[in-house]
Amino acid sequence: MFAKGGLIQLLDQRCKLSLFAAMGNSCSNNLGIPPAKGPNAVGCSDFMMDHTVEGTFFRLYYPCVASDNAEKPDWIPCKGYFYGLADFMKINRGLSEKIFNYLFGSFKIPAALNGPYKQNGKYPVVIFSHGLGAFRTLYSAICTELASQGFIVASVEHRDESASATFFYHEKSQEPEKDEASLSPPKPNPEAPENLVEEWMYYRSLKPGESEFPLRNKQVKQRADECIKALDTLIQINSGKKMENVLQTDFDWTTLENSMDLCRIAVMGHSFGGATVIEALCKDVNFKCGIALDAWMFPLDEEIYVRVKQPIFFINSEKFQWAGNISRMRKLDSSSTSMQRKMITIKGTVHQSFPDFTFLTGNWIGKILKLKGELDPQVGIDLCNRASLAFLQRHLGLDKDFNQWDHLIEGKDHNLIPGTNVTEIS
Repeated sequence: MFAKGGLIQLLDQRCKLSLFAAMGNSCSNNLGIPPAKGPNAVGCSDFMMDHTVEGTFFRLYYPCVASDNAEKPDWIPCKGYFYGLADFMKINRGLSEKIFNYLFGSFKIPAALNGPYKQNGKYPVVIFSHGLGAFRTLYSAICTELASQGFIVASVEHRDESASATFFYHEKSQEPEKDEASLSPPKPNPEAPENLVEEWMYYRSLKPGESEFPLRNKQVKQRADECIKALDTLIQINSGKKMENVLQTDFDWTTLENSMDLCRIAVMGHSFGGATVIEALCKDVNFKCGIALDAWMFPLDEEIYVRVKQPIFFINSEKFQWAGNISRMRKLDSSSTSMQRKMITIKGTVHQSFPDFTFLTGNWIGKILKLKGELDPQVGIDLCNRASLAFLQRHLGLDKDFNQWDHLIEGKDHNLIPGTNVTEIS
């Protein structure tokens, strides 16, 4: 989520702490995740099939029946994720949990928690993959917008140790393995299923002297498998098969029977999630196209480039990309036509212009921490979402009006650059 190569280079530890404390002074009532702009109200619910680490875990966003008094979920679901962010950023858990809770604990996702599903024909499906150090809730501005426009979106929480935090369960009779990452766990969830105990998995840093590529390559393969597993779960739910949700939410998953257009499925992701998009397209032809947001291409095998046949849309920020990464994206052009492989760059944006953090920090501190670029975050996310919708309509064959934004696919806007702003290697 934060930086290429999986390394955080924002600020040194002492400076981070003082700046996070100062962020409280920049908070105001106008900060928050923007509501979706589509014609549908948005609901969301969490689904975990199989309580073990091998199970699938995602947040589903979907069109729902509108309600004025619907409960909205917390943006950060619980304390364990604050701990994960602290570990990922290499700052003290105890202090940072208080700071993170003060800064971000009151923010809500603009969606109805477990809101009733809106029956209105079959909706296309998008599987979303988060970036390094992120988790399933941090891209809600993108996921809620897609759902408001008539998509069912599964935001996967990866269990490859690239998320800053995630959890699963073990039987009470089984003792989990003790390791450094499991020290000082959050208090058990009182809503945990009977006879199961919550177990947390935190981000795994590179070990001293460890080569990065083997780890990231193994992770990207697992991430793609987890996206495919999430899709397979949705396919079973759509078929009417009774599926047990370990989390026992109030959402009636049986209402999703025959709700999905399984001929129109896409995969989308940010940063490490962008590489996951490419890997997933290679592994599963059910994904008809992919959208990679500021993709970090390093984890991918060299041989994958000629094997991917589906259309891909690269949407990049102005400040993150570099020549070697762009050249890897260009390799995908050789196996397809220029109509299928598109690239645009959003001016005045940074790598963190895609996750929700960009909406939740004040202007000056957001820029210091590289969570904001020069472009208004709302303008940037609108360009990203509208270009994505136009691309999805084009390659999923949707009968919508998203083609009004076709010009954005070509980079035709004063805030867009066709292709890249990076000087490419000849």
